[in-house]
Amino acid sequence: MKRTSYFPKRYIMVAGTFLLALLLYIDRICISVAKDTISETLSLSDKQMGWVLSAFSLGYAFFQTPSGILADRLGPRKILASIVALWSIFTSFTGMAWSFVSLLVARFLFGAGEAGAFPGISRAVYSWIPLNERGIVTGVNFSGSRLGAAFALPFVSWLINEYGWRSTFYILGAVGIVWALVWYLMFRDNPEEHNSLSANEKSYILANRQKASKSTSSEKIDLVQLLKSKNMWLAMGQYFASNFTFFFALTWLFPHIKGKYGLETLEAGFYTAIPLVCGALGNWFSGWLIDKLFKNKKWNLSRILPAVIGFALAAIGLLGSIYMDSAVGAILFLSIAIFGADMTLPSSWAFCVDIGRNHAGAVSGTMNMAGNIGAFITALLFPYLLAWTGSTNLFFVLGAVLNVMAMFMWSKMKPSKNYLEY
Repeated sequence: MKRTSYFPKRYIMVAGTFLLALLLYIDRICISVAKDTISETLSLSDKQMGWVLSAFSLGYAFFQTPSGILADRLGPRKILASIVALWSIFTSFTGMAWSFVSLLVARFLFGAGEAGAFPGISRAVYSWIPLNERGIVTGVNFSGSRLGAAFALPFVSWLINEYGWRSTFYILGAVGIVWALVWYLMFRDNPEEHNSLSANEKSYILANRQKASKSTSSEKIDLVQLLKSKNMWLAMGQYFASNFTFFFALTWLFPHIKGKYGLETLEAGFYTAIPLVCGALGNWFSGWLIDKLFKNKKWNLSRILPAVIGFALAAIGLLGSIYMDSAVGAILFLSIAIFGADMTLPSSWAFCVDIGRNHAGAVSGTMNMAGNIGAFITALLFPYLLAWTGSTNLFFVLGAVLNVMAMFMWSKMKPSKNYLEY
C-alpha cells in the first residue's frame, strides 16, 4: 500500500507530543535554574536541595507503572490531558513553598503528576504510528524534552530575573493547563475514531502498525509475568544507567558549571544549554538510524546498535570531562556524554513498545520507573560525593562504569519477542 501524498495527519499528533515533551522538561528543569534564589529565600543547603531535586524523581518513579496501566486502559487522550493539568497545578504549588518540607512535598507531587507523560505518549505511538516510523517519531518526541530543557536554561533565568522565582512557576503552570485543554479537544485514542483522518491514511496506519499478540490483545497485563521477563529487567537496568547520566544535566550541571568556573547566571544558562541541544541531536540521529536499520530487515540490530554506540559515547564523555580545566572543555565532553546518553532513548522506548504492544504504557512505565530510581540517586549522590571527596571525579567515573555495563545489557535484549516470550 502506498503512502498518502499529503502531509499525514498522524504527524499533527506527533507535534502535540513533541510540545508536551518540550513543556515537560521546561517545567522540570526550572527548579535547577532557580536553585540559588530558592535556597537563599528558604535558607536551604546544597544537601537539602539535593533532597528537593530527588523528591521529584521519587514521585516520578513510583507512579510510572500505575500511570502506564491507566494509559493502556483509559487511553492516552484522557490520561495525558488529566496528568498535564495535574502537574501544572503542582508546578504552581512549587511557587507557593514556604519551607524545606513544603518544597519537598510540592516536588514529590509534581513528579507523580509528570509520571504518566511518556508512558501515555508510548501508548499513543503504538496506536497511531506504523512500525517502520517508530524510531524517528520516538527520537522527535524525546528531542522535545531536550530542547525544552535547553530553552528553559536561558529563558527561565530571564523569567526569574524579571518576575521572581515564584511568579515563574505560576506562569509555567498556566501554560500546561492550556496544552491539556487543546489535547483533549483535538486528539483521539485511535485513528479509527478521528473524523478528520482520511480513509487512505487510516488504512495505511492499520496495515503497517504492529499487531497485538493474541495472548495480550484483550487481557489485563499480568505484573507477575512482566517482572519475570528477562527483556523487562534488562530494559530497566540499562535505563537506570541512561538516567543516571542524563539527570545530572537536569539537576546539577547548571550549578556545577556556574560555581566551578565562576560564571554569571545567564552565561551559565547558555553554556549548560549546549549539552541538552546535543541530546536532541542524539535523539534525532538515533531515531534515523533505527528506522534505516529496520527497513533493511534488521529489527533487533535496529534497537541494539544505536543504544550500544550511545552508551559508549556517554562513558567517554563523562571520563573526558574530568580532565578539563575550562568551562568550554568541560561542556564539550559533557555534550558528547549527553549526545550518547540520548542516543539510547529512541532504542529504549521503541523497545518497550515492541515488547509491550497494546500494553506499551505499562511496560514503558516500568522501565521508566527504574530509570528514575537512577535519577533519584544522581540528585543525591552528586552533592554527597562532592562533600565527601571534595571532587566530582568519583561521580563521573561511577557514571561511566554504569554506561559500560548497559552496553552488555543491550547485547542480551531481544526486541522482536514480547515480554511473555522472553
